[in-house]
Amino acid sequence: MHRNNYQGALQQPIGSGFNASSTAADVIEGIDLTGKIAIVTGGNTGIGLETTRTLAKAGATVIVPARDVEKAKRNLEEVPRIEIEPMDLMNQKSIDSFAEKFLASGRPLHLLVNNAGIMWVPLRRDSRGIESQLSTNYLALFQLTARLWNALKKAQGARVVNVSSGGHQFSDFNFDDYNFENRDYDTLVGYGQSKTAVNLFSLELDNRAQSFGIRAYSLCPGAVGETELGREAPIDLLQKLGYTDAEGNILPEVAASLKTIPQGAATTVWCATNPMLKHTGGVYCENVDVAAMVTDVAIIGGIKPYSLDETNAKRLWKLTEELTGIEFKTN
Repeated sequence: MHRNNYQGALQQPIGSGFNASSTAADVIEGIDLTGKIAIVTGGNTGIGLETTRTLAKAGATVIVPARDVEKAKRNLEEVPRIEIEPMDLMNQKSIDSFAEKFLASGRPLHLLVNNAGIMWVPLRRDSRGIESQLSTNYLALFQLTARLWNALKKAQGARVVNVSSGGHQFSDFNFDDYNFENRDYDTLVGYGQSKTAVNLFSLELDNRAQSFGIRAYSLCPGAVGETELGREAPIDLLQKLGYTDAEGNILPEVAASLKTIPQGAATTVWCATNPMLKHTGGVYCENVDVAAMVTDVAIIGGIKPYSLDETNAKRLWKLTEELTGIEFKTN
């Protein structure tokens, strides 16, 4: 039975049995991934590394594309069944080269985890002139998924898991000026619209892909400490948001609220592997369950309705094909 999540039709918790404190090890317990092939972008640091470790420990072969291959080799040295390949998400040719090499292997792709992303960056643009957070967090994800489409179909039961963020609440997708050409650049607004784009893409991809046995999900890992995501965050902005003191030291009450990396990876692993989601897709998840849809702008958590809008999802798909030059035909 074909069901979609347009306008949040399926967007409500399903009673997973897990919670915000659950770890990746908790949610993978009893699940055997022997013989499965996974790709995890950003899979050599932070929650991506924990995701890679967890999937590999459960028996999967995990391919980790990395901009810094030597760093990836060091970080993944003790993880079994790992393949490391070069890829730069800001470089279209690099993404194509990675995908072409994987397709040439003839293998199916059971799990595509689009985990890599950037945040808190100053205004930068890729070689096409597109703002870097939109380019890295969303356009690269669209391109990689499109290029690997035939391998996903070959799996006869695949999942595409897109790591989004509660930061989607910072901004809807601005179709009139997504590239900050006619407004001042705000790094959090740029981040927010890139993650809203991830949610809309996941929604539309699942609708188009489920007839091929492919399901798509987006998720919020939660606020996680000890990752590299904030390495360029300006101290004055962090202080303004109430995260740090004037010297840039994280406030104790903020530190106490952060998830550990194993907790941060739990929702990703759950979306990628849990049988409860076998007949459900296109949903946004957090704290290891399907999230609630929240209309109150004052509430942190859940997903905002604009991230599940059918018209915007279809409009964004068309715009993305124009921006990337990729006609993503799901047939």
